[in-house]
Amino acid sequence: MFEQAFKNIDDVLWKEAGCTTELDYAEQTSWLLFLKYLDGLEEDKANEAALEGKKYAYILDKPYRWETWAAPKGKDPSAGSTGSPQAGSGQAGGTVSWSNGKIDHNAAQTGDDLRDFVNQKLFPYLHGFTQRATGPNTIEYKIGQIFGEIKNKIQSGYNLREIIDHIDELRFRSQTEKYELSHLYEAKIKNMGNAGRNGGEYYTVRPLVRAIVQVVQPKLGETIYDGALGSAGFHCETFDYLKKTYPNRTVAQDRFLQTRTFYGKEKKSLAYVIGIMNMILHGIEAPNIIHTNTLTENLADIQEKDRYDIIETNPPFGGKERQEVQQNFPIRTGETAYLFLQHYIKILKAGGRAGIVIKNTFLSNTDNASVSLRQHLLESCNLHTILDCPSGTFQGSGVKTVVLFFEKGTSTLRPGSGQARKIWYYQLDPGRSLGKTNPLNDDDLAEFVKLQASRASATDGPETKKSWNVDADTIDTTTYDLSVKNPNGGEEVKHRTPAKIMAEIAALDAESAAVLVGIKKLL
Repeated sequence: MFEQAFKNIDDVLWKEAGCTTELDYAEQTSWLLFLKYLDGLEEDKANEAALEGKKYAYILDKPYRWETWAAPKGKDPSAGSTGSPQAGSGQAGGTVSWSNGKIDHNAAQTGDDLRDFVNQKLFPYLHGFTQRATGPNTIEYKIGQIFGEIKNKIQSGYNLREIIDHIDELRFRSQTEKYELSHLYEAKIKNMGNAGRNGGEYYTVRPLVRAIVQVVQPKLGETIYDGALGSAGFHCETFDYLKKTYPNRTVAQDRFLQTRTFYGKEKKSLAYVIGIMNMILHGIEAPNIIHTNTLTENLADIQEKDRYDIIETNPPFGGKERQEVQQNFPIRTGETAYLFLQHYIKILKAGGRAGIVIKNTFLSNTDNASVSLRQHLLESCNLHTILDCPSGTFQGSGVKTVVLFFEKGTSTLRPGSGQARKIWYYQLDPGRSLGKTNPLNDDDLAEFVKLQASRASATDGPETKKSWNVDADTIDTTTYDLSVKNPNGGEEVKHRTPAKIMAEIAALDAESAAVLVGIKKLL
């Protein structure tokens, strides 16, 4: 039923002139899903309060609740105990109004009236929660942030009515329903990731995410942070991992897992909404996610109370930050991923563990910022594992990446100790070309996860055709080069200089020009 409802929603959105991409589909579905979820959450809390003889204080005023403006239900006075109570009717001291569970289309708005209500009344009212909320970690504040920048792109009130009817059919009250919906929502996010270069900002392939989580091995009671949240894939997979690893949790442990484990920040409005919605559907009911640009925070202002035990993340690469943002960092660079890496090293607790995706050129670039950042990483952290990912891991981006696994607090280089650490490299080779129809899967990463587990309990990792160790005392301390150079049969990855690339482009242009001259002569 859920899958068909999602298809029906996409079919309606396809007819909308304002919705042209998978990104638009996900955005418009998300804000409606969020309000439907909020309605269910409020209804549950109202019923719980009624059972305790208390009165529940609703977050939303009655005209702006889903059951009022989106899906008013027809009353069924003859239902007795077999019907469904009207949402919000179970308050202490009140009477229960039973509904037949079907939308009353005589009372429901449609057409221009519905569109105008959403654009002119609903969205401004919801955005106003930013000012009315008591703090940034409250659900009220999140409502205000979500509806402050996201816009309703459904221009036809009749299409909006049809979509609302489909959304209202969805139920995600039970864990089974949430599980099915979360998987369908993940599929929608994955489609965004395959939609092109921009879509890739929101989606990290889940087999890679799961492998990173298994290597980092988060524990119940630890705090977990992602400063470039995107669609919250790392948080959702870690939540599932912790539930499976600790099946017999106490009430206090469950409360900690729900409210004090996962933290994050996200700059972009669409990603912020999708990330929160994805976490909610996975079972994290009140995500501690802030809508902000992580990089505007000055590193000097980060104190011990601000630090986290675990960082799992895929920061955006290829972006550029303004000069005033770069002033917040000791190693100044316009490369967004390098600024994020400095932020993560600073905000990680001593003894904390991290798994971070980054462009593979970080390992070998010779500019001052790259060299200084590699030195900083090696001197302040124990970089124990580097996973070299194959081309095609990230669809549409054309960027080759590595994953850095490290612990903060002890130097990789250990100068003067006489005990050189070793960095274990693994060159992932699935044995095929990766693409949209042939993506990375869990089996591709199984050997890496298994071998890394044995490396975790030893001073070095197992040596195979795909993996090898590098003594930290052999690292050139003038360049701190960490290039992937497989000595066990793999090909050395050689990165051409920009000058050589430009020379090759010029040569190809000249060759093309010569061919065109030849064709013109024939004409």
